[in-house]
Amino acid sequence: MRVGKVCHAGKHGTSQESDEDYRSVAQCPTERLFKEWSDRRLPLAPEAGSQLLRDARDVGRYTAAAVDRELLIGVISDTHRLLRREALPALAGVKLLIHAGDIGSPDILPALARLAPVEAVRGNVDTEVWARPIPATRVVEVQGRSLYVLHDLKQLDLDPSAAGFNAVICGHSHVPANEVRDGVLYFNPGSAGPRRFRLPVCVGRLWVSSTGIGAEIVMLNVD
Repeated sequence: MRVGKVCHAGKHGTSQESDEDYRSVAQCPTERLFKEWSDRRLPLAPEAGSQLLRDARDVGRYTAAAVDRELLIGVISDTHRLLRREALPALAGVKLLIHAGDIGSPDILPALARLAPVEAVRGNVDTEVWARPIPATRVVEVQGRSLYVLHDLKQLDLDPSAAGFNAVICGHSHVPANEVRDGVLYFNPGSAGPRRFRLPVCVGRLWVSSTGIGAEIVMLNVD
């Protein structure tokens, strides 16, 4: 069981880059960010973008051919317009991506959709027209396990255990969290965008099967 695990993803290369460099990358992800990674054989799935704007009333259901197979899910949050290149290898190989809000830019989700299908919720900064189709909450089912996704855990208005959810995925605080309470995994991947104070910059990974959910926080080496 991987709950509670923390690992570190190294920074590619040795040059130091500013947040302004990252913002430039986020503004043209398919032209610049993925060009450099395609040369390094980062697995891409351009067709995955068809999953991006699912009807908010639908439940995203993902099931492998073998229901007992463990699927790797990437979790990212609070990008705030900034898609760091260090996040890409940390998320490589995932079968599904969940963005827990505060996306910040209409370019972020299509860029992530080149890695895997994306399920996203909007955060408190996602107030522009492009974010309106994105729901405030989302239910995602993977291998028969139910995940409830929202941006701010303080706005949770249901009892996840009583409602039959196996995990609650959230963001907002920029503080990574990975704990089980009353049989429910509460998982916050932290912020993958601009650093706040001295908090870490990170993403998350889930291993989901019909028998359970494992989780880890992946610290990105961006200093």
